[in-house]
Amino acid sequence: MKKMKTIEITLVSMFVVLIAIGANITSIIPFLVVGGVPITLQTFFAVLSGLILGSRLGAIATSVYAFMGLVGLPVFARFSGGFGSIISPTFGFILSFILAAYVGGKIVANKKTVTPYIIAAFVGTFINYFIGTNWMYFAYKFWADAPEGFTYGMAWLWMLPPLPKDIILAAVAGVFAHKMRVTVLTKGQFKNINLSA
Repeated sequence: MKKMKTIEITLVSMFVVLIAIGANITSIIPFLVVGGVPITLQTFFAVLSGLILGSRLGAIATSVYAFMGLVGLPVFARFSGGFGSIISPTFGFILSFILAAYVGGKIVANKKTVTPYIIAAFVGTFINYFIGTNWMYFAYKFWADAPEGFTYGMAWLWMLPPLPKDIILAAVAGVFAHKMRVTVLTKGQFKNINLSA
């Protein structure tokens, strides 16, 4: 692995913390629960890490986050953690963050306009939903206690309540990441970071 610079380690660490905060934002701000559905910012920050940091650093940040949770640090939703999380029906969403960040970063590499950033954010969100929902389905079918009458269609129906929120946040992530890349990250120390990798 390419040796990381101090500024890169700092940015990766910042996104690890942001994803952890995003996972538990409703514990900090309880009113972010609408109709019983928590408005978490996990996916938002995971996708944002790839768009802002690039595919390599974004994938590192999301991998570090997943690793920290698996070794027992309470960084997952509801301040959970531990290796047992790997058999959780929702662990696929956490795994998806790595691919979502990587693919998103690849899409926006060397792009100057905002459109590719918005597209990349939607692609990253789709990856999150696809991997997470399929993992949840297979978890309930093979090793977790599935609700009575559980089907593949039901798994996708469960994803409908948070979908509008994630569509809006994906658009916000794309616009915000583009703004950051063409302004802040083109100045000072940030100019020495290879964000296209």
